[in-house]
Amino acid sequence: MTINLTMALVLAVLYSVGFYLLMQRSLMRILLGIVILGHGSNLLLQTAGGPPAGAAMIGTTPLDEMADPLPQAMALTAIVITFALTTFLLALAYRSWTLLGHDEVRDDVEDRRIQRMERRLAESEDDSTEELAKEARGLGAER
Repeated sequence: MTINLTMALVLAVLYSVGFYLLMQRSLMRILLGIVILGHGSNLLLQTAGGPPAGAAMIGTTPLDEMADPLPQAMALTAIVITFALTTFLLALAYRSWTLLGHDEVRDDVEDRRIQRMERRLAESEDDSTEELAKEARGLGAER
């Protein structure tokens, strides 16, 4: 089985646009990124399933002419998962809009506090390393 170049380019564009939108700070852009990634996943699964073939029912189609039903089942599962994520993100965006007046995802205050503590700790370690180096130089000069 081979994939044509057009389908590969379409999949690459869908995935790249979806991941780009997913990395934004607006919940609506994140929602659009999830939807586009879902469409890309469905297209990938259908492309991986191969060309159309006969129904996968024993007795109606010879075994070598049957289509593989697994990619179709996985595509249906991907549709359900994408729909669930879409409704969840729509609820989050609506709640954010009603409470804050915007849908921008802000940084967590606790994350900022931890980053400040880590910076202070790194600075104090640098200072103590410099002090140890000065003391070592001083001891070397005394000998």
